[in-house]
Amino acid sequence: MLENKEMRAVYCETMIELAGKNKKIVMLEADLMSSTGTKEFKKVYPKRLINVGIAEQNMIGVAAGLAACGKLPFVHSFTPFATRRCYDQIAISVAYAKQNVKIVGTDPGIMATNNGGTHMSLEDVGIMRAMPTMSVFEPVDSVMLRKLLPEVVKYDKPMYIRLFRKKTESVFDENTKFSLTKAIDLKKGKDVTIIASGIMVARAIEASYILEGRGYSVGVLSVHMIKPIDEEAIVKAAKRSGAIVTAENHNVIGGLGSAVAEVISENAPVPMKRVGVKDRFGEVGNEKYLSEIMGLTVDDIVNAAEEVIVKKK
Repeated sequence: MLENKEMRAVYCETMIELAGKNKKIVMLEADLMSSTGTKEFKKVYPKRLINVGIAEQNMIGVAAGLAACGKLPFVHSFTPFATRRCYDQIAISVAYAKQNVKIVGTDPGIMATNNGGTHMSLEDVGIMRAMPTMSVFEPVDSVMLRKLLPEVVKYDKPMYIRLFRKKTESVFDENTKFSLTKAIDLKKGKDVTIIASGIMVARAIEASYILEGRGYSVGVLSVHMIKPIDEEAIVKAAKRSGAIVTAENHNVIGGLGSAVAEVISENAPVPMKRVGVKDRFGEVGNEKYLSEIMGLTVDDIVNAAEEVIVKKK
């Protein structure tokens, strides 16, 4: 089932509410207000949204200055422009200086679709995860986004937020309780655990049903905070099931799969398989086509799970 509202609409509505309670919140845009969905914020708080134009490096510098003056800046652009285009500015002006800037990258991974390879960042989690003092958050659906944005505002550290803009599949209901830094055990399994992030969580759940139909006991762990990652939950899942599959809308190098591999190799070594993009750039295509050629389908998760189960035996 699809959410009634696009993620960007929920983001903007929630930020308007939060800005009403916290006068430190300001927004910076790189001439993408329509894409990000922040036009309504500009209408409500015309003096608290600054459009710097297509000048992302400068936007980061302005945001760092605002943070140093006591503001809480949220900056926005498409994922490759919010991260790799201004990586050094983020490193020095934000991370090294420990300025509380929230960097929102939209259209993560293959969700850039027809914008093609130039707009398809498949390495953003990896480079931002490698940045000292930086945290990395990827909300799964609109319910999670709405409920955790207040925690993001309270989180007094630089953060990269990987935000899917449009409608996404519902995973959580309004009764779900969230913690910003804790993964969510959606299912517990004895044969394999699928650890997923972002759009891949819904696919992991679907894969688990297929695998259960084949007689396997399958766990699903949803990870929304990729750094700092919930090591305790990952170790518990590894020890409980004895086999791990990760699924991410990102390169298998440097992202969720790498983070999970680091944890289990040091704490609970078990057979593991990473489902994700295999070290390549993106291309033009719709979501279905890109999922298939990049290896991000439900079937890819199912096949990986059966492989690690065999390795375990």
